[in-house]
Amino acid sequence: MKKLFTIIFFLIICLPVNAEVLEAGISIEDVPQALFGLWRVSAKLDDTNSYSTFKPQSIDIWNLSRIGDRIRLENPNSGAKAEISVKTVEGNLIIFQKSANYSTNKVLTDTVHLRLEKDTFSGINTLKLETFSLVDNHLMKTETAQYVIKGEKLSGDNIIPE
Repeated sequence: MKKLFTIIFFLIICLPVNAEVLEAGISIEDVPQALFGLWRVSAKLDDTNSYSTFKPQSIDIWNLSRIGDRIRLENPNSGAKAEISVKTVEGNLIIFQKSANYSTNKVLTDTVHLRLEKDTFSGINTLKLETFSLVDNHLMKTETAQYVIKGEKLSGDNIIPE
């Protein structure tokens, strides 16, 4: 269980990253207020080219908050934090991404597509782990995974006020 927890949150938020602003043309005000809050998130592996790298499923906690013109995703259990780049906001469809060094010669890109519905969301989390040569930095291997994710709001505003 600890490995399962570690890999998903490591892939999503545990890597240190530099702060990223929203994409050009996207304002923090475009992001639905309902995205912010504490979420219980389950992820189930849907497809991968590396079953030995990616875990089959996980359950985790995400705390999404607004910090100025940025969005921060935190894991309250581990204390890990990352600022994410919002790529698209179309109503309740939100796409965000983070790319960071995974180790000395690996880069992980994590792209999340989610649709908010009241106190839940559903979507896809796509991971790409690229391994580069330590000798000449050429791309040696690309490992990918796609997870189906579901979130349940634990605290925060509803997307549709009752």
